[in-house]
Amino acid sequence: MLVTDRHRESLLAVIEYIYKVVMKCFTTQARVLEMILRAMAFCCLLMFAGVARGEPSFEIREKITYSTVGDRKLLLDAFIPNADGKHPAVLVVHGGAWRSGNRRQLRAYANELAERGFVCFAIDYRLAPQHKFPAQIDDCRMAVRWIRKNASQYKVDPDRLGAIGYSAGGHLVSLLATTGKPPSIANGNIDTRIQVAAAGGAPTDFRWFPDNGRWAEFWMGGDLTSKKELFLAASTAAFIDAGDAPLFFFNGSADALVPEAWTKACFFALKSAGVKTEFYSIANAGHMQAAMDRSALEKAYDFLAAVLMPESKPARVGEIDNSAQAGDSAHSLRDTDSSRDSDR
Repeated sequence: MLVTDRHRESLLAVIEYIYKVVMKCFTTQARVLEMILRAMAFCCLLMFAGVARGEPSFEIREKITYSTVGDRKLLLDAFIPNADGKHPAVLVVHGGAWRSGNRRQLRAYANELAERGFVCFAIDYRLAPQHKFPAQIDDCRMAVRWIRKNASQYKVDPDRLGAIGYSAGGHLVSLLATTGKPPSIANGNIDTRIQVAAAGGAPTDFRWFPDNGRWAEFWMGGDLTSKKELFLAASTAAFIDAGDAPLFFFNGSADALVPEAWTKACFFALKSAGVKTEFYSIANAGHMQAAMDRSALEKAYDFLAAVLMPESKPARVGEIDNSAQAGDSAHSLRDTDSSRDSDR
């Protein structure tokens, strides 16, 4: 099945319309309904977007166990280029408010990156409320260790490992980029640092909320008073230093679920620390629209390639991009004032 940009836009329009109608009809438990509807619509959109176009230049190996926690097997799907030699790898981490989703959600990302020559690993991870934080980031770190340990079986260069994710997945990959550790007894003598990350719609700071963090009790097991250390541990912005991996962010300017400010604080902190970073704003796009914005994704893939494939064209550093209009981001315009703020 050939999936065109028009198909994506039509599906997205229907999803957004249904979402708006339902949210107008319900006033109680609106936040819960919002999360459920967005997660369902997001999965639907990316499932359509992930349909292969023509004969792929890579193979897919599915349902590979990368970790076992208790009686739960954590699975991943591997996307391996047919070309010989070692390739850079990218960990693909799904969204879903840390409580829903699975490794198939961002298959479109994995497909496109594999076509570019990356070995991709799309993972499942433990979900709230059954599994509280830090289970989600612990699983991501375990996946990093597994990839490096099994690199030779999947044509992976273990020294070139990045990550990409959206929404909750964007948060998790940004946390990987700022909290990785060198080999030690604690991590089985396997490096958990990644070399680069691309984070879309990513919340990056959980140290303060008007409701004292009560919205996150399903995930943290308490609020900011009772679980302050967990809210801090989840905050990417709290761990930034000059040694962090380069980070690319992309957000919709009309995202009500993860407003740009929730990401920009981290972007500016990285910039101040001298870390290679870029923020791409998609004008008038909501949370779901931004997930499959072509211009944003091309920039994200290019950013990953600039670090993991040195022969590729380098990504711009320390800039904020603003697209011309939602749904036409391929013809995006750079914001002149923001560009002058570059630390190139």
